[in-house]
Amino acid sequence: MPIDAQSALSGKAYELTPARHFELEYLPVPVVLSAYITTLYHYRCEEKNIHDIQPAAIGHLAIFPYGKGEMRFRDGRVDPSNQVNLLTPFSVAAPFEVRGPFHAIGAVMTPLGWAAFTGLDAGEHGNRLYRAADWLGPEVEEVGISLCDAYRNGNKSGADCAEALCSFIEVNLKPVKPRHAKLMHAVIQWLSRDLNPALEDLHAEISYSERQAQRLIERYFGLPPQALARKYRALRAAGLMSLPKLAPEYEAKLGEAFYDQSHMIREIRLFAGRTPSRLTDDASPYLTEMLDLRNFREIDPIGPTDRLRSK
Repeated sequence: MPIDAQSALSGKAYELTPARHFELEYLPVPVVLSAYITTLYHYRCEEKNIHDIQPAAIGHLAIFPYGKGEMRFRDGRVDPSNQVNLLTPFSVAAPFEVRGPFHAIGAVMTPLGWAAFTGLDAGEHGNRLYRAADWLGPEVEEVGISLCDAYRNGNKSGADCAEALCSFIEVNLKPVKPRHAKLMHAVIQWLSRDLNPALEDLHAEISYSERQAQRLIERYFGLPPQALARKYRALRAAGLMSLPKLAPEYEAKLGEAFYDQSHMIREIRLFAGRTPSRLTDDASPYLTEMLDLRNFREIDPIGPTDRLRSK
């Protein structure tokens, strides 16, 4: 039975693929691309049917050498997968289902990377799973399909494919206006300071009017500033809560970030796709991996993961 996005995000129970059936490997990002790519990954699952949830996220370029499926969104839209995919920035979590086996290799882009590589307005194009060629041209599909073929034939590994995706991204980066790049950096720094950053602090640091700032931030991040802060508050809270142990001072920070426990549960469910009690649960394996704090390395107000665990 297909997963309904509203049901999935409302907390109603449905079966997800168990952790023991998949592998998710993180691959090193080339230093030269560290401003443009946060994460490279290689996902493998040999099951006939895979069900899980993609948290609200920034954009991905991904190839699917094996598997065909669809992603479901809150407005009822269903986007089918392709061999070469462009996942646009998501404002809320979205459930997906795939007829396996399913292998995916992808690059998760920073807001600067998304702008320089795709040139697409993250607000206008948010919450979509696109056929990459429809927006990036035929070359990306030629490269992606060639990589899928080589992977299936055993001529390229997941790491080889990720390296090739990086090379394609690097040669197709376009200049971003320096003032806009500076704004993106300022927004990231603002988000990094606190789980509830004050909007007036952002406006005090940037050389744009409130209307201009809102328009540009939505263009590059997919949401206006207040909604963006809300999204990352929930995602970082979910990432922290998925750790085995959390130092008391950071537990206090989480407690201060939300009105009350029910507010925190609703927010984490909306943006991460699961309730806090399910974040470390084997029934939510893909979700738990995608909430790993390394995926928020640019917008982590607390620091390296090893500092978060109680000693």
